[in-house]
Amino acid sequence: MKRLSIFLLVVVAFACKENNPEQASAEAAEVYSLLGLEYYAPTAPNAKLDSNLAIAQRNFDADPSEENYIWLGRRLAYKVKYNKAIDVFTKGIEQYPNSYKLYRHRGHRYLSQRKFDAAIEDFTKAAELMPATPLELEPDGVPNKINKPLSTTQFNVWYHLGLAHYLKGEFDKAEQAYLKCMEVSDNDDLITATVDWLYMTYRRQGKTAEAQKLLEKITPNMTIVENDSYFKRLKLYQKKLPVDSVLNVSNTANDADLALATQGYGVGNWYLYNGDTAQAIAVFERVVGGKHFSAFGFIAAEAELARLR
Repeated sequence: MKRLSIFLLVVVAFACKENNPEQASAEAAEVYSLLGLEYYAPTAPNAKLDSNLAIAQRNFDADPSEENYIWLGRRLAYKVKYNKAIDVFTKGIEQYPNSYKLYRHRGHRYLSQRKFDAAIEDFTKAAELMPATPLELEPDGVPNKINKPLSTTQFNVWYHLGLAHYLKGEFDKAEQAYLKCMEVSDNDDLITATVDWLYMTYRRQGKTAEAQKLLEKITPNMTIVENDSYFKRLKLYQKKLPVDSVLNVSNTANDADLALATQGYGVGNWYLYNGDTAQAIAVFERVVGGKHFSAFGFIAAEAELARLR
């Protein structure tokens, strides 16, 4: 298994670099993975993303406000231009040093780059600066299917701080952040996301009773708009879905590769909790063999494989 794993990593690493050799030689990688791979921004044009970025740039050029720093950075990040996005957020923080929103968004992109310590520092600073109330609805850069933002700045700061600690294996600190996040999870989608990661955090600490009790928050009558993959993972943990139905993602599903990363990581965890490390590794390797290298499930699978090896 170990020899095969190393072979697969070499193949994937070669593909990551060779798919776009001109870009690889001209630009620094956007992501250096926890498994030694390099990932680059796609070069294929995307009319919608390109248009949104052009608008954000024009708005910023006309008025370098805090909000326009945020949107320029966000639009660059959606193009997987993480290095440039972080540079924009950093310059924005120099101009607006008390902007918890700029810290929140820069921290997110440090997570994308696997720079967990830097992300923790940014989210911790954002938590210190942001008001506890009222909850501030955060506008979506990529609208959901009902075209209605569901998350708040407060939720996103605590959620991503918990995730950064989780990815480092600092489960006690992740627990504290997710408990704060639960306090500001005010709709079914946010409750589902927080319960999912807090459940996994409890399981990693051997807090089985707390994890089981937490699952009581997940009920069949919940209205899920964005976090269907998390909802499926939780139903697996509740033993209401078989493992194969969660792992096997239809190619016709919306963003099937993202669903594979998200649901696959949950399945790998399920095997890990149940003592089948070999099967867990196989599932994690399937996840990191996908294309969605910025997905949290993908990053988490990388972290697990790095630790297990």
